[in-house]
Amino acid sequence: MKVKLFDESHEKDLELKINTFLSTIKDKEIIDIKYQVAVSIFSEEQIYCFSAMIIYTE
Repeated sequence: MKVKLFDESHEKDLELKINTFLSTIKDKEIIDIKYQVAVSIFSEEQIYCFSAMIIYTE
């Protein structure tokens, strides 16, 4: 079993990275995909962190 972690500041960037990765592991079995969003505030700016973990077998 292996994991691949992704961390992006925009959801579209995360989507692109995940789709690119999934297209490279066509013959592998995906066990699970965990998704998380974190938000913080710095001064008056909201900062988002979109992350995902893909669990798969070789």
